[in-house]
Amino acid sequence: MAQQERAVRTRRQVLEAAADVFAERGYGASTISEIISRAGVTKGALYFHFASKEELLQSVLDEQVRDFSVPERSSKLQEWTDLGMLLAHRTFRDPLLRAGVRLSADMRLRERMVRGPWNSWIELSTGLLQQARARGELLPHVDPVETATFTLQSWIGVQLVVQVSEGHEAMEARVATLFRHVLPAISVPAVLVALDVTADRGARVAAEVESRSAHV
Repeated sequence: MAQQERAVRTRRQVLEAAADVFAERGYGASTISEIISRAGVTKGALYFHFASKEELLQSVLDEQVRDFSVPERSSKLQEWTDLGMLLAHRTFRDPLLRAGVRLSADMRLRERMVRGPWNSWIELSTGLLQQARARGELLPHVDPVETATFTLQSWIGVQLVVQVSEGHEAMEARVATLFRHVLPAISVPAVLVALDVTADRGARVAAEVESRSAHV
């Protein structure tokens, strides 16, 4: 068991080191030797878990959405909003998500991003919106897939503009503004008035998730 736990920790160590390097240098300019140095592991340890730099890239992309969830709420629209706000809070704090910011701007990786994390985020978002529709929280004209796709595209745009022009600290406030513009167009009034879309919502959800994990 101890050996298995060490292997899991080593894999995560390598993965986060690769994400850090990808975030700083981009995928093309990153090297395996730099990732090994950043992770503080041997070449053998890295290749035990990942056969190539390309496999490392795919794992970084796959891990961005894996086990990403928010606490259940009485309103599925609040859960949907919480998902976006939690992502905004973690984007520049989590090395895997931070790498995703840099990789999403690389046109050579566009197909990987579309097939991988972007599609996964759309599926996750669509599922919550479909549940919201089943509960009568959405206006009649709202298409969950269309809304999920549009919101992700807008979210990515906010992310890129914030990174270039304002700095990471503005991310949560700008995403909160995005939701405050989108929600009135999709939510029934009775649900809309109760939704919490403040800029610190992501930080509060993150604290709740961490507290629940600590007690599991």
